[in-house]
Amino acid sequence: MGVTVHFEGKLRGEDAYLSLVAAVRSFATQRGWPIQPFEISEALLRRVRDEKDWDYRGPTKGIELCPHPSSESIRLEFDDQLYIQEYTKTQFAPVQVHMDLILLLRELAPYFEHLGVFDEGEYFESANERVLKSHLNRCFEVLDERLANDRSLRGPVRLPSGRIADLVSDA
Repeated sequence: MGVTVHFEGKLRGEDAYLSLVAAVRSFATQRGWPIQPFEISEALLRRVRDEKDWDYRGPTKGIELCPHPSSESIRLEFDDQLYIQEYTKTQFAPVQVHMDLILLLRELAPYFEHLGVFDEGEYFESANERVLKSHLNRCFEVLDERLANDRSLRGPVRLPSGRIADLVSDA
């Protein structure tokens, strides 16, 4: 359940990485989104390929954007091969945050050998705000229904990791 944007790909090289970071800075600055560049000497990235765990352990670098307090951060974290596999849940933020994330990914695509995007709100494929809003409305209907039928549930809840859980059980 939820409206999340999943994306993965490999950058064209180190120059593409530097250009991507500059483009992200510009994009975020225009929208007033806080950003935080980072480099981590030893990170663990939980990944899945062909429905199997495919984790990475090693150095990472990237930039994190905070588009809205009710959205997950957009974390552009690359491994030592400049590969990324990430996702961002936007459903609790204003719809414009989701549309801006898709616009950002479109603007960043030329820096990648290939950038795959799976948008649960179907905005990436359709560019249709009504379709996106329909998905969001359905999510909220399901959440409201679940909350009304199970008093042990609450949500949304921001987890210590910064991710947002639609529902958590107090049971």
